[in-house]
Amino acid sequence: MKRSERNTILRAVGMGAIAGMRAMSAPALISHQVHNKPASLLANSPLRYLQNDWVATGFKVFAASELAGDKLPQAGDRIRVPSLLMRAASGALVGATVFATQKQKPLLGAMVGAAAAVAATYASFYGRKALGQYTNLPNAACGAIEDVITIGAGWAISRS
Repeated sequence: MKRSERNTILRAVGMGAIAGMRAMSAPALISHQVHNKPASLLANSPLRYLQNDWVATGFKVFAASELAGDKLPQAGDRIRVPSLLMRAASGALVGATVFATQKQKPLLGAMVGAAAAVAATYASFYGRKALGQYTNLPNAACGAIEDVITIGAGWAISRS
């Protein structure tokens, strides 16, 4: 496997994992990047809409809403089927985009991103529970820590 192919896979896994932690953050980050630095390979792709100003802004609004809503007591568990499916779809979207911008097959990227999102959904769910149990931090504080990790790692991965 070529180094560029391996990097593409790792980037799709990373962005898929971000989608598993925060479903809307990954599309917001990837849309922000392709909006600011349009990818010519997306020009004739069904994914070209991610480069649109309104779409990039809309994803950012959804991501900010999700960050706030996650801290509310009535927020459902992310491992419930509807939330899990949303995270898998988000991971598929960012994975397909990563692959498409690197002249790779978007369908393969979608599968990689979705699988990473599902795995990260469970890992982050149980990780956050463990953090709260072992530190006695309130759920909102654990969520804020997760937000910092999500945004920092997502920003670094999406820019690579």
